Amino acid sequence: MTVTRIRAQWERQDERFAPVRGDTFAEVLFDEGSWLEGPAYSPAWRTVLFSDIPNDRVLAWDEATGGVGVWRGPGGYANGRTIDRAGRMLQCEHGSRSVTRTEPDGTLTTLADHWRGQRFNSPNDLVEHSDGSVWFTDPSYGIQSDYEGFRATPEIDGCHVYRWTPDGSVTRVADDFAGPNGLAFSADERTLYVTDSERKHLRRFDVGPDLLLSGGEVLATCDAGTFDGVRVDDAGRLWVAAGDGLHCFDPDGTLLGKLLLPEVCSNLTFGGPKRNTLFVTATNLLLSIRVTTTGTKTSLPR
Repeated sequence: MTVTRIRAQWERQDERFAPVRGDTFAEVLFDEGSWLEGPAYSPAWRTVLFSDIPNDRVLAWDEATGGVGVWRGPGGYANGRTIDRAGRMLQCEHGSRSVTRTEPDGTLTTLADHWRGQRFNSPNDLVEHSDGSVWFTDPSYGIQSDYEGFRATPEIDGCHVYRWTPDGSVTRVADDFAGPNGLAFSADERTLYVTDSERKHLRRFDVGPDLLLSGGEVLATCDAGTFDGVRVDDAGRLWVAAGDGLHCFDPDGTLLGKLLLPEVCSNLTFGGPKRNTLFVTATNLLLSIRVTTTGTKTSLPR
């Protein structure tokens, strides 16, 4: 690696963005990827796991040493991931077209790879609910070519959002997307946010006591490229990866401001000892930047 920092520009669109500030440079933690995705911070390991999808490897950045190494390779053409409340890694795999969990002994458990006897397209991103269920999106990007997986004919009638429960059942919870991608719960889990990369917008769903979704209105539309990953901070603001950096929205849908970066951003997560560091995958880069807000506590293991 030769580059160590890149310029980060904070652009305010609304006065409510005034309390949000951060470093003027983002640290480049890794710059040798092809298309990076799925950053997840483990406080127990003090590590960020992330995917280099075309090169089929899961990488790990060590917070203590600053080094990056191959954590798993081949990596199942993995995309999005999260660390669950027990500290285990959950990830979406384009290669196996499944959602998997890495157990404490390193073995891999397949949580879900089909719905009603049909294989998923290519699970993309996921989030854990406090009841232990795992919610995930299933666009077709991983089977459209051999670049991010294996070219294949879809078996399912579209690209949808699903919920896996610990008893092994899988439920389709939303079926009117073109390209469902990133997703995140509000801190109280009464709202689910989902991006649709094909339609270039972010939607908001109400989550009922029975965990059924209602609503689904478009909350915001992307004005630079398209939306990808999304996370929520402790003030309820939404941080969404886009073509020119990260876009920050109020829960009412107002664009508050942007963190402008020189590469197309795919995903992000909050991490670090205080949960006030943004780790961002941006094309071939893994970046970190400290900010004056923190991620929701539910975004990390308890």
